[in-house]
Amino acid sequence: MSNHKEPTEPKSFFYTILPILLCGLSIPLSIFLWIGNLALTFITKNSQDSEENAAIPPTRWLFSTLMPVLLMVYGLKRKGVNYSGATLGLIVAIILSLASHAFLACLATFFFTSSRVTKFRGHLKRKFEADFKGGEGKRNWVQVLCNGGMAMQLALLYLLDCGSSERPIDFVTQYRSSWLGIGILSAFACCNGDTWASEIGSVMGSEPFLITTRKRVPRGTNGGVTPIGLLVSFLGGLVIGLSYFLVIYYMVDRNILASSPPQWPLILFGGVAGLVGSIIDSLLGATLQYSGVDSSGHVVEHPCPEVKHISGNRVLDNHSVNLISSILTGLIMPFIAFNFWIV
Repeated sequence: MSNHKEPTEPKSFFYTILPILLCGLSIPLSIFLWIGNLALTFITKNSQDSEENAAIPPTRWLFSTLMPVLLMVYGLKRKGVNYSGATLGLIVAIILSLASHAFLACLATFFFTSSRVTKFRGHLKRKFEADFKGGEGKRNWVQVLCNGGMAMQLALLYLLDCGSSERPIDFVTQYRSSWLGIGILSAFACCNGDTWASEIGSVMGSEPFLITTRKRVPRGTNGGVTPIGLLVSFLGGLVIGLSYFLVIYYMVDRNILASSPPQWPLILFGGVAGLVGSIIDSLLGATLQYSGVDSSGHVVEHPCPEVKHISGNRVLDNHSVNLISSILTGLIMPFIAFNFWIV
């Protein structure tokens, strides 16, 4: 009897036909959303209609639908997200892009760079991470929500309060859009900085030390930090700030940029947000997240009779820590930017 197996049709369909269908559907979907936006604008329009209340043009609807669909297809094909994560990620990406393409750039930068560093030296991570998966299929809807939920909420506020447009950071003349923009930038910088720190810092440099006691702990311990980890958390936030800056620099009108404060501090504040977010995450992990080592030498987050306690208490899990860290960083950094931005 022959052992030859015919190629499965569903897999062939997914990799060839489905992406084309999704991209094709983005066009009528964007038109439908644009018509709905026109109707809503007409209903809510008043005699003193402003730029913030203007209808979003159809080209922006198309871009803000097509690009998230392409990101979703790419994420599924690269196994960076599962179906639930891709679905919620699509919604988050559409909202971010409608508010400002700079926000979508932050999301895309976080997705691509964090997916790459997750696979960095995977053969070493298997030695101390009990649930290591090599970066494949890790992000479900819960992880997408915890990493992008804060940014999505701020983007919705941006849409309602400031409209759909790219705006420079100017706390004097555009305080609300600047505050929300820095908040979204900082939330993504926090997530990216923490991911870089945990994925790169855990396999490079010396043994980590607990951020609360400075006691040496095994690699992979929640709350454990290294000098290299702190450095790469700054660099992880820096690339988020750079992506935001590039969109503002190339998409905002030159006359508006000329009358606005310098925008290059966006890059620096992204780096600071990455570092601050990583430190907040480590403090929460060292105190409110359980870490123990089992008989095989793997670091685990659940207490068992054969597990030796290292640090922390079983109050939060890793998803909760990520969410709280992004929220706190997104709230703290706008106040720092307001007081230290170069006018």
